[in-house]
Order: sequence, then C-alpha cells, then structure tokens
Amino acid sequence: MSYQPVVPFGGYAGWVVLQRTKDNQQEAFNQSAEMQRETDYFRENISKITTAEDLVSDYRMLKVALGAFGLDDDINNKFFIEKVLDEGTLNSDALANKLSDKRYFKLAEAFGFGNFSVPSTVISDFPDKIISAYQEKQFQVAVGEQNEDMRLALNLDEELTSLVNKDTSDNGRWYSVMGNPALRTVFETALGLPSSFGTLDLDQQLSMFRDKADQYLGDSEISQFSDPEKQDKLVKLFLIRSELANGTTNSYSAASNALTLLSGAG
Repeated sequence: MSYQPVVPFGGYAGWVVLQRTKDNQQEAFNQSAEMQRETDYFRENISKITTAEDLVSDYRMLKVALGAFGLDDDINNKFFIEKVLDEGTLNSDALANKLSDKRYFKLAEAFGFGNFSVPSTVISDFPDKIISAYQEKQFQVAVGEQNEDMRLALNLDEELTSLVNKDTSDNGRWYSVMGNPALRTVFETALGLPSSFGTLDLDQQLSMFRDKADQYLGDSEISQFSDPEKQDKLVKLFLIRSELANGTTNSYSAASNALTLLSGAG
C-alpha cells in the first residue's frame, strides 16, 4: 500500500505545515512498497531501452518515464508519445517544439532518442535522475488527491527555477507560463484573472499578466522569482485567492484580510 501524505488543512496555514513536514513525508513515500517496486524495475531495465518504441512498449517503464514529467495521463497515448520522443528537440519542426505544453519538450530532451545516436538511457546516472523526478512528481500527485492547490504549490519551485534559468527573453518566459497548465493556473488565480482570460489574444494575455504581476508583486518580470521571497508571495496570493473562491464562509473574512495586506505590500 502506498504512503498517503498528510495534509491536515488547506490554505496558506496548511501550506506552512506541509513545508515543515515535506522532507520526512517524501522519504516515507519513496520507501513505500509500491514506489520501490516501480523504481527498482526502472533502474534495473532502463539501459535495455534504446528506442522510443522500446519505451512505449513497456507499460511499467513508460509509467515512470511519463510520471517523472507530470504526463501520467498520456500513458495510453503511445503513438503520440513515441512520435514526440522519436523526433527529439534539435529540429525546429520536431513535434516537441510545436507543442505549447513544454513538458513534452523536457521529456524528449531528457531521453534523447531523436537527438543522438546513443540515447540517454544508457548513461550511468540517468536512472537516478528520472527516478528522483518521478518520486517528487508522484508525491505531488498524492498530495493533490487530498488538496489540488497544495500540489500546484509544490510544483511551483521547480517550474519557476527552470523558467528563471531559461535562456530566453522575459516575454518568452511569460509565454512558457501560458503554455504550462499548472503554472498558468497558479498565476491566473494568484493575479485574480477571470476565467475568460484564456480566450484573449496572446499579446493581450501577455500584457495583462505583466500588469497584474507588477500590481501585486511589484515587478512584471519572471526573473523576479529567483528571489525565494517573491516565490513565497506568489504562493500566498495563489492559496488565499483560491481559498476565497472555494472556501467556506468562516474562512472568507480571514483570507480576504490577508489578501488586502498582501496587495498593499506589493
């Protein structure tokens, strides 16, 4: 039986508790029998996988590979995943480069089937990298089964760090936010953007993201999130606004007051 993470309550207070206990909970989750079976199988067999076809033909292997990039729901989309992997990332016409969801790019880049004559699967430290990412993502999934907001918040640090370090313009980083479903949800909620926002022209969306970020965070650039305090403020805004939208009447007043204070501090 898998270890079930403990998420005692929601909102920012619940996030603080989860942060304090995460390392111990993650370790217990990693040591659960089910996780051990999945990761041991991957570690023992991944070096035998030399093509995208090999990978998608092994359900247990593919489950870990996709799960490491948050693509669990694609487990049955074998033809699509094989094409993403086969075409790699080096050619501008490759499928991974055309998809707005950059998780597929990261998957294809990591495995390297379409980029090099020898894929990454035979490199000695490759199994540990994928397994570590898989354990982290699956812990987030388990947390999300109890509280989806907490899952999104847990995912934020890795995604923002990757974006900040990305060799592109800040507009390019914002477009990456728009193409990442989890990040987009956090930013739209935290910045108080309406549900109809996604129907606007991309340039209009970019302008609104920048304006709202400047209003609530004091800076319109994604590069600001190299500062842990800015990341923390984004998480606070996200969890408080989500609580306002979905919380009980009793929590509404406290969340509203907290949002007012945060907005003023921006």
